[in-house]
Amino acid sequence: MNEYDIWIEKYRPKTFDEIIGQEAIVRKVKAFVESKRLPHLIFSGAPGTGKSSIALVIARSLYGESWRDNFLELNGSDARGIDTIRGEVKSFARTRSVGNFPYRIIFLDESDALTSEAQQALRRTMENFSNSCRFIFSANYSSKIIEPIQSRCVVFRFKPLSNDALKKVIKIVCDKEGLRLNDKVLEIILKVADGDVRTATNILQSAASLSKTISEENIFEATSYANPKEIEEILNSAVNGNFLKARELLLNLMIKQGIDGLEIVKQFQKNILDLNLDEKKKLSMIEKCGETEFRLVEGSDPFIQLQSLIASFSKLNEV
Repeated sequence: MNEYDIWIEKYRPKTFDEIIGQEAIVRKVKAFVESKRLPHLIFSGAPGTGKSSIALVIARSLYGESWRDNFLELNGSDARGIDTIRGEVKSFARTRSVGNFPYRIIFLDESDALTSEAQQALRRTMENFSNSCRFIFSANYSSKIIEPIQSRCVVFRFKPLSNDALKKVIKIVCDKEGLRLNDKVLEIILKVADGDVRTATNILQSAASLSKTISEENIFEATSYANPKEIEEILNSAVNGNFLKARELLLNLMIKQGIDGLEIVKQFQKNILDLNLDEKKKLSMIEKCGETEFRLVEGSDPFIQLQSLIASFSKLNEV
């Protein structure tokens, strides 16, 4: 286990009371656990919002010290084929639980990555072993899970954590690790994390390796996030028609600082809304960001695409 994973495990909730930011879901899931009438579940939502943590808390609450013997965790991105479902999953599902428990739990993380064939085989496994096994699916997009599986599950949709909830998590980590940060740095972490606890914890862990006193420079150095002031300067230069200056600043971010092109596009999109521009121009810029993001995901050259993007921004004021 690497140092980052150790941090994640160290601050992962062990009980329902330790889960922050998903109180409405916790109340319902806790009621299922206390009654020992757990249905099949789907946890859907953005990464780092507590889906895996709640699944592990369910297992700990139900089985106590023997939870590892009655809980199988698989990642759909790694084990996404039908052979895994027919082999490891089916074998675990048909085996009796360790101790006096009515069923075991199989947790399929990133289950939206499972192939259609694997999901069809999984549906049959759920039918055949419903008396001895419960399934918990975790997915960023529940729509990618086939309807026959969805209809057999109770679906919980996780929202990104609020800034107040993230602040509580950051305070807990800082207090236990002896980290110091001011309000301005805290706001930057909240902006970078964007409701993702895992990202916030990763930022703190990376920045703490540089200094116990976390500064803005530590944050930008430890992450692939560009300084918002530099993003703002690129956008202002571009929309004011100074393409060469915007291009120079952009290449500095990409080449000298090593910021990923996709991350820059995402930051452009967020900062465009704060520009002092006509609404129609903002709409056009956001539309161009969407086109560029698609091309980058498809494998286009980031240097060419980002320069094309700021060139389109520079042409906004042309008659």
